[in-house]
Amino acid sequence: MKISVIGGTGLIGSKLVKKLRDKGQEVVAASPASGVNTLTGEGLADALKGASVVVDVTNAPSWEDTAVLKFFETSARNLLAYGAAAAVGHYVALSVVGTERLLESGYFRAKLAQENLIKASSIPYSIVRATQFFEFVKQIADYSTEGNEVRLPPALIQPMAADDVASALGRIATNSPVNGAVEIGGPEQFRLDELVRRYLAAFQDPREVISDPHGRYYGIQVSERSLVPDNGARLGEARFENWLIHATKQVPKTNLQRA
Repeated sequence: MKISVIGGTGLIGSKLVKKLRDKGQEVVAASPASGVNTLTGEGLADALKGASVVVDVTNAPSWEDTAVLKFFETSARNLLAYGAAAAVGHYVALSVVGTERLLESGYFRAKLAQENLIKASSIPYSIVRATQFFEFVKQIADYSTEGNEVRLPPALIQPMAADDVASALGRIATNSPVNGAVEIGGPEQFRLDELVRRYLAAFQDPREVISDPHGRYYGIQVSERSLVPDNGARLGEARFENWLIHATKQVPKTNLQRA
């Protein structure tokens, strides 16, 4: 089976490409670095030629409302058009758990627009909605930092390791299309403020996390369950504490404390 991974050199894409190749699949890792541009369509015909499956793990370079909407709508339209021309039999797209609950954000409005284009196309599809990745906990903290304080709501979150995201995508890509959405998440739920507090402590980051019911997640007001999947979600294996132990070992001790 030939599988084209669009965004194949990014965090998730690179892991997915390796996992698929390790299982003997023929994989094209497409990205701007390989001459594939989803906004212009450049290189898409060659990247999708002969592919049975296309996996879209692209992400927008800008989260500005107009730019991010243009990116996901244009990329999806181009990928769907070239995919149909190449007779691709399964379109897999990575999306986000809770997208329809987070529409205060232009990013999530753009992701929902992408999902709707995929659903309306003629290609059988699987939309994989993932919870937040462990790898982006610092980014959450940075976004909500003022001075030495990080203000976050105590909403529930069920994060997962990027490696588990890639594994789930690989399993779904090599099976029949579900023609709907599949939710994936981590094996544990946390309070968002506590999750970030544990992360910063592990990396000896001196910032103080303040639990604030009015705090925001990437600037978005969230409710108790905005960020968690339904009960039927497929769960990854990596636990946050184990991931933290591994992650902190990869960082030189002189770099652990925040500058």
